[in-house]
Amino acid sequence: MQHLDRFKLPPNFRGRSAIIVQLWMIVQALLFKPSPQIFYGWRRCLLRLFGAQIGKNVLIRSSVTVTYPWKLSIGDYSWVGDDVVLYSVGEIIIGSNVVISQSSYICAALHDYTKPDFPAYTKKVTIEDECWLATDVYVAPGIIIGNGTVVGARSSVFKNLPGGKICFGNPARVVKERLG
Repeated sequence: MQHLDRFKLPPNFRGRSAIIVQLWMIVQALLFKPSPQIFYGWRRCLLRLFGAQIGKNVLIRSSVTVTYPWKLSIGDYSWVGDDVVLYSVGEIIIGSNVVISQSSYICAALHDYTKPDFPAYTKKVTIEDECWLATDVYVAPGIIIGNGTVVGARSSVFKNLPGGKICFGNPARVVKERLG
């Protein structure tokens, strides 16, 4: 069982100083989230100021939550919908022409429940080019979703998904080829 009194974050777990982490939280709360929906350029600018690699014409809605922007990369022309959580404690790489629909949760960190000190660790998540994650998709740490794959609404992705497929379910599984 876990003994949280023994828990310690690994060195440099957040990737920036506590001051920068707190500053991002303030900026996200006061400048990012209350910005008008059409201020996509403003939100791209704020994320870039904090180290995110954001491609051209990326559309990120104001209700998106980004844990640590310096661990986030998004390619050109991608869309991130309302109420998406990018839990970027670990690295999250989103390709070009990707759609992550509303209420999805991309998770790049977890705990080792088999150890009493419940250690935290990160696992990079990669969503390759031309994917579409429909509404309310959960992507677990360490996952790669292959180029052009569609993940259906309310699916949970716990294993890598190959490119060019239509997948859905809990856990998500391949159901057919993506044509087009």
